[in-house]
Amino acid sequence: MAKFELKLPKMGESVAEATVTTWLKEVGDTIEMDDPVLEIATDKVDSEVPSEVEGVLVEKLFGIDDVVKVGQTIAIIETEGEDTSTVVSDEKNEITEEAPETVAIIEEQVAATTEAISISGDFSESSKFYSPLVKNIAATEGISLQELDSIPGTGKDNRITKNDILHYVKNRTSAKTTVQPITKSNVENQIEPPVPKKTETSATIPVASGEDEIIEMTRMGKLIAHHMVASVQTSAHVQSFIEADVTNMWNWRKKVKGEFMKREGENLTFTPIFMEAVAKAIRDFPMINISIDGDTIIKKKNINLGMAAALADGNLIVPVIKNADQLNLVGMTKAVNDLASRARNNALKPDDIQDGTYTVTNVGTFGSIMGTPIINQPQVAILALGAIRKVPAVIETPDGDFIGIRYKMFLSHSYDHRVVNGALGGQFVQRVKDYLEAFDIDREI
Repeated sequence: MAKFELKLPKMGESVAEATVTTWLKEVGDTIEMDDPVLEIATDKVDSEVPSEVEGVLVEKLFGIDDVVKVGQTIAIIETEGEDTSTVVSDEKNEITEEAPETVAIIEEQVAATTEAISISGDFSESSKFYSPLVKNIAATEGISLQELDSIPGTGKDNRITKNDILHYVKNRTSAKTTVQPITKSNVENQIEPPVPKKTETSATIPVASGEDEIIEMTRMGKLIAHHMVASVQTSAHVQSFIEADVTNMWNWRKKVKGEFMKREGENLTFTPIFMEAVAKAIRDFPMINISIDGDTIIKKKNINLGMAAALADGNLIVPVIKNADQLNLVGMTKAVNDLASRARNNALKPDDIQDGTYTVTNVGTFGSIMGTPIINQPQVAILALGAIRKVPAVIETPDGDFIGIRYKMFLSHSYDHRVVNGALGGQFVQRVKDYLEAFDIDREI
């Protein structure tokens, strides 16, 4: 008999770890090849980890809510025949012992575009084990090592859990710092700004009244929040806005959508038409299809379009259409509908959210006419599509100008001003507008 190490697969260039959410197999269960063994979650996707071999599950190295790094062994499967996989390390028990206890937050790794944001506080000198989450909370709340060591723990081997430290923070009163107010007199009398002085005061802890509802952020919500903050701290966001007349596109879709459904069995929405225009514009301006690695620019060969999709619980996910510029409108429609359907049903695979090079988000779905979207790292630009509105407009003709009813929408382009200047950012969104406005009303499907 041989033993096979089931490892956490790679799930995207900015994903370095995942949380175990559910074990689908128990120790002693027989596993077929490609059988899902467990479910994992990142800030981008919830997914199953399938088995690469046939055998029997003999050991689980992580529990529910434990955080696992990409490439780390999750489980041991006993197989028949010679061992062709990596030999199980004698240190596996050590891995189990050192695995962090329950952790509710996965810290998004944005190594390709920014340095990790370090949190003040060093607890390495302690003889006790503290999970990354506990250290994070302690550093944020200004808890010293001596103070942390004194907190009673209710976890395994008396370890401090998240609930232990949160309970302590809620009830503790300790010295906090305040900043001396800056008055007109001390500003006038000093060339340098006054140095903040520390004074002793009791800690101020926000307390909810009896009428307030306390809602815990979801795991994905916390991860998205961290990812958004990291993006703003990494990229110099600039926006360009432009209005497009999409009357031809609107009328063409209305004319052919019934026939399209009958022939292809697919609902023809506006999204694949937008994606087609964006892919064409990227081919015209390839320097919008890049990422940054330190002081180096990586020009992407493939055009992989992310389409931000809102889920029923309010969270956001960005499945990716690979090689979008190589798809015709039928292929683009099938790709868009497939990814949107699987996103709603929580059936996306890790590969579905990897390797995006440019993102499109449709804020018009919720009635917004424009927006200022945050760049999806490590990309350098994102396009927001506003709601299509029927508005009065000036129409120019050889016989003069007149007022008519047209279908119009705003395109909002956010880009990283470190590498995308205003000319490129503006020209790109102008080209998308040109493709939409020049849509052929007689186009064959």
